[in-house]
Amino acid sequence: MGRCRLVTTLFFCRSLPVRLVSCLTAIALAAAAGPVFAQDASTTPPTAPATLDVGGDSVTIGAGGIYLNDYEGSDHYVWRVGPGAIGSVGGFNFIVAGNRASVDLIPDKPGPGWDIQAGPVGVLNFNRSILKNIDDPRVRALGKRSTALEVGGYVGIGRTGVVTSDYDRLSLSVSYRKGVTGAHRAGIWTPTINYFTPLSRKTAVGLFASADYAERGYGKAYFDVDAAQSLASGLPVFTTRKGWKDWSAGAIGTVALTGDLLHGFKIVGGATYTRLLNDFARSPVVSIAGDRNQWIGMLGLAYTF
Repeated sequence: MGRCRLVTTLFFCRSLPVRLVSCLTAIALAAAAGPVFAQDASTTPPTAPATLDVGGDSVTIGAGGIYLNDYEGSDHYVWRVGPGAIGSVGGFNFIVAGNRASVDLIPDKPGPGWDIQAGPVGVLNFNRSILKNIDDPRVRALGKRSTALEVGGYVGIGRTGVVTSDYDRLSLSVSYRKGVTGAHRAGIWTPTINYFTPLSRKTAVGLFASADYAERGYGKAYFDVDAAQSLASGLPVFTTRKGWKDWSAGAIGTVALTGDLLHGFKIVGGATYTRLLNDFARSPVVSIAGDRNQWIGMLGLAYTF
């Protein structure tokens, strides 16, 4: 796996469900850049390798239209544009996806086998920081939140060559990030599992699932309603306890338009379903003004060089 890895992209995306715009962009870019070990299904059996140059540096950039909600827990959706980039330089993988950035500090080893990942992650959480983007007047009346900077790290393990071929990949990882400035100072734990497989030299698909455990400060910043806010908004007073905030599942795919999955343009897309849990789902911001069921879709274009 000499270029880019899906595992790190899926992992970092789910670290901030509030802004899944960059999540889907990064996932789709990973699907575009990740299958450097793709096979040609039209001419070879599923377990046979293709002759591809998988070494060296690689960078994929792209942008897409994302259908997402106004804030975490909202039931109102809009179309926006999300940029992203993913690559491997000198054996180190990096991701810049909208409001997040991450680096894998453990270089990949080529070919099938086990792989360890670890590195830093940084996120800018813009949840409810721009009131004009929120459709519901009751949530706008709760007031603006400062943009939060969340920093932390992750560890993970993956294996290449699992089910369908020598090139599919199953990964497990867990991250912890903590707000250090802005709206909150809370920590968020995120375990993630994902599976990715190339179907041919031009197509690839992936599946993933994850969950978020949020500390009390996160709920206070985004899901609480105090007495003054209740008076201004008409929503009842509510205090959010720490706990499991949500679980998510999604699918991604990519098809090369020029060249193959290693070079040229490709169309990328995906969808994610998130279900809010416990007090985070019971908050009036969600149960009255929004919906515990959250969706996001993305369709875009990427280029690998």
